[in-house]
Amino acid sequence: MKILVTGGAGYLGSVIVEELLRHKHEVTVLDNLKFNQLSLLSYTTNKRFKFVYGDVTNRKLLSELCNGVDVVIPLAAIVGFPACNSEPELAEKLNYQQIVDIAEFTNGKAKILFPNTNSGYGVGESNQYCTEESPLNPISHYGVTKVKAEEFLQTYTDAICFRFATVFGASPRMRMDLLVNEFVYKALTDKYIVVFEPHFKRNYIHVRDVARVFSYMIDRFDKHKGNVYNVGLSDANLSKLELLHKIKQYIPNFSISTSDYYEDPDKRDYIVLNDKIEATGWKPSYTIDDGIQELIKTYQMIVPRLSSEFRNGFPLGYANTL
Repeated sequence: MKILVTGGAGYLGSVIVEELLRHKHEVTVLDNLKFNQLSLLSYTTNKRFKFVYGDVTNRKLLSELCNGVDVVIPLAAIVGFPACNSEPELAEKLNYQQIVDIAEFTNGKAKILFPNTNSGYGVGESNQYCTEESPLNPISHYGVTKVKAEEFLQTYTDAICFRFATVFGASPRMRMDLLVNEFVYKALTDKYIVVFEPHFKRNYIHVRDVARVFSYMIDRFDKHKGNVYNVGLSDANLSKLELLHKIKQYIPNFSISTSDYYEDPDKRDYIVLNDKIEATGWKPSYTIDDGIQELIKTYQMIVPRLSSEFRNGFPLGYANTL
């Protein structure tokens, strides 16, 4: 199929593009390369790959690129509550207006697969799973714009919407501010982590499973169109403290302390049920443990001095304790 991926040079897009090309699709990426990233260089020899430098706020360009495609994956966004709070107008344009524009320009002729976030659940009820039927209660401008875009698509199109858990894992366009990625990095480099509100829970998903679910639903769009799906690891509704103890199994030589002095400005706290997506036959392939071990190897390359601290994948002195 002919697929347009906006924001395709980002953390998610760099992995999703690889997955789509692997499945023999023709992929056009529209990206403004805001971070001067080179994450798509390895795909330039692929004749089914095309890159367009530009911005989704350029409606003329976006309209031209939407013409004649079979699938649109709108990844371009201002992501996370700090970034959206600092640029609220741009967040509105990218996270919401882009989606309205794509729906107008494709006019029902292309399949739209929309990446939302399950942060729209906000603060869940204690021990109550959030399902696709649970009320949405976004507590950040980021969540508000993404939920508004999903509601628009559900009302006016037959798009498939994914509510992704907190993503982790390595990407050619690496992000170290995502919770699992950040905790592993700090455990390796700072050797200590102070965690606020350690009981707050979230669900998690590997970046390559995010790519896999897009590919899976492209092939099954007609069967599942119009649906919303939570996408996460069913065995990974973990509190921050539980996540840190999981990381400690692989990086034992860092300390954990909790503090009640500060509050976490990100108030998300919920557990999520992913039964609906799994009932379609799709299941994640990567665990939290897989991601932690992958990230350790990743950071050994990003911070080469860490390599001297490891032997056979474990910190020096740790292998003897196994």
